[in-house]
Amino acid sequence: MVNDVLAVNIENLGFHYPGNDGVTFSGLNLKVKKGQRFGLFGPNGAGKTTLLSIMTGLISPLKGKVELLGHNVAKHNNEVNHLFGFVPQDFSFYQELSPVENLAFFGAWAGLNRHEIKTKTDELLHILGLDSVRNKQVDKFSGGMKRRVNLAIGVIHNPQILILDEPTVGVDVQTRHAIISYLHELNKNGTTLIYTSHQLSEAEGLCEEVALIDSGEIIAQNHLEALLIEHKKESLEGLFLELTGKEYRNDV
Repeated sequence: MVNDVLAVNIENLGFHYPGNDGVTFSGLNLKVKKGQRFGLFGPNGAGKTTLLSIMTGLISPLKGKVELLGHNVAKHNNEVNHLFGFVPQDFSFYQELSPVENLAFFGAWAGLNRHEIKTKTDELLHILGLDSVRNKQVDKFSGGMKRRVNLAIGVIHNPQILILDEPTVGVDVQTRHAIISYLHELNKNGTTLIYTSHQLSEAEGLCEEVALIDSGEIIAQNHLEALLIEHKKESLEGLFLELTGKEYRNDV
């Protein structure tokens, strides 16, 4: 349930890569309420992945404040790390290990004890359809199965905020449906979702509020339905093209 507590509070964010290559943020502000299903969308090179990396403390901003549930990301790393889970676009597990072994490692790294790890592992492998391959090496898996392992690792510690960067890229229709259904279930149980993807039709069914980012700036943010009405568009894709243009983008 959405309330007035902020899951994410970013104020006056400033950042640029050395040599000024790539995206630059100058005074960016973003607020996401606790309990929301929030989507962040933009063209290649717009700053989506960089912004998610700053949220999770992987990259440090040059100025500004970044808070997750009231905790300053820069000052409370141990506390903040337990608040969020991150499902990156790149696979974040050990290919030579099994799902059980990967979850044991990342669960211990998150501070869970053996009983908690076993209980949560059994639950996640069942929900995500990986029971039958629980002890097989992940490098033998299909892309969709690897995506499900990636997701399981991101939620092993029951995070209050789940940050997802292209969680369904390259998967089949069944896997996409299963992952999105599970994300809805997590949100119903109180998890705040922060999601970015190029699958805009998928996003329409998941996200209740969206922000569009381009060239390091938030160019629109509101409930999706309100933005569609305001810009007289019938879909998120139409809104996206109107606000960010139809030109080719090169992410260099």
